[in-house]
Amino acid sequence: MNEKIGPWPSELRIQDSGRVLRISFEGGRAFDLPAEYLRVMSPSAEVQGHRAEERLTVGGKRHCAIAGIEEVGTYAVRLIFDDSHSTGIFTWAYLHELGSRREQMWAAYEAALAAKGLSRDRAGQA
Repeated sequence: MNEKIGPWPSELRIQDSGRVLRISFEGGRAFDLPAEYLRVMSPSAEVQGHRAEERLTVGGKRHCAIAGIEEVGTYAVRLIFDDSHSTGIFTWAYLHELGSRREQMWAAYEAALAAKGLSRDRAGQA
């Protein structure tokens, strides 16, 4: 990883009928990121809000898939999900963070679902 530009991808591939995004980085790190995880962690303002207290916890995305990928310059991709969500710009650094911190980020998401009475199988947000 070049510290000035951050992690740089060497491969990006949709697998398992859109259910998994495989991203490999120069230096050898690779992550298989489920579409559900990417969808609920979308960096979009719609999900993240403009302040921490505006962040939404999105439920009902267990079976979502990635329908497409669009390049955004040389620094990111826009993921298009089969639920029509497409406003998140996933930078290489954010995708690397999602892979590196997946266990703790997923645990926090599941805790937020439970605290807000939401489910991975039932649509809703809070």
